Amino acid sequence: MNSFKGNGAVAHDPKPQASIPPNPADYLAYMKDQRKTESTPQKSYPFIFADEKMLRIKEIIDQIADANVPVLITGESGTGKEIVARMIHKRSGRNDNPFTAVNCAALPSNLLESELFGYEKGAFTGADSRHIGKFEQASGGTLLLDEVTETDQGLQAKLLRALQEKEIERIGGNGPIAVNTRIIATTNRDISQTVNEGHFRQDLFYRLYVIHLEIPPLRQRPKDIEVLTRHFLKQFSGQYRNQEITISADAMSQLVKYTWPGNVRELQNILQRAVLMAQSNMLTSDDFNLTSKEPKNELSWVKHLPLGQKMRTVETHFIIETLREHNGNRTHSAKTLGISLRTLRNKINEFLNEGYDVPQPTMGKPL
Repeated sequence: MNSFKGNGAVAHDPKPQASIPPNPADYLAYMKDQRKTESTPQKSYPFIFADEKMLRIKEIIDQIADANVPVLITGESGTGKEIVARMIHKRSGRNDNPFTAVNCAALPSNLLESELFGYEKGAFTGADSRHIGKFEQASGGTLLLDEVTETDQGLQAKLLRALQEKEIERIGGNGPIAVNTRIIATTNRDISQTVNEGHFRQDLFYRLYVIHLEIPPLRQRPKDIEVLTRHFLKQFSGQYRNQEITISADAMSQLVKYTWPGNVRELQNILQRAVLMAQSNMLTSDDFNLTSKEPKNELSWVKHLPLGQKMRTVETHFIIETLREHNGNRTHSAKTLGISLRTLRNKINEFLNEGYDVPQPTMGKPL
């Protein structure tokens, strides 16, 4: 982790700011989809590894699982941060109580606040009944705040208060509600840089940074590439084929040498496609189309922009070219551009509305 600059973060008053009510139609539509998701059986998330780096992660999990303290998990997108979070919960004394995950990057801040803290009947237009938020739903268990650095400053203040006081207040509520919820937070960003830039509260960072787990990228875990490959082949063979699909030594060597910018998620997607398209019961190098190269730093497209272009036009072309270099992958493009995934998606929506041709993700690549 990078060291903090002395003047990089400004202390803020943790007193919650005024709430902005969510759009009723958007929220009711979201809750309908959420209820549908929660009604389906929960998937199993096996913690599979062979690399020494992940063995150390497991040892730390065993050591801290029962400690009722926050955990901050960092690492690139697709490395398995949520699986690690679930393993912490599973090995803790809270494992008979709910494990609840909220993707902080997927919802606008006012919608996210309602989802986390809940609201009382009549708190805003369309609030026809009381809604219990995720903090209360997970009381006695674990709440995962996925991509916590994507929250805004106002919501960060309320998260800090919930962590400090172990109580929350519903929107439109008349008083605090005690909660016994363990918080695990994840991010794929350099959180110390995010603090230094003033986008994430330093006091909230320190509150979360009791236990820190950095999940190494898959390219640094060659033994995991092999064991995960065999796991996914067995899984997809049973799911899609009537026979077991194996892999040749040359093909396995190719997978181990690949840089895996999308990490475990990319490996899973590529193997799923390979099993579906396999012409025999053994995968070879010809079944994979992998090119281990870094995104080009070439900016020849700038030469084709006429002089006198407005900054907005240059920004648009720069973002679109970055998306093209990453085969439309939003997560990797946002990281290259140094902006949040939410900001990039908002930009893409603007470009599409203006008629620009925005590269779409390549099939099999993670978003």
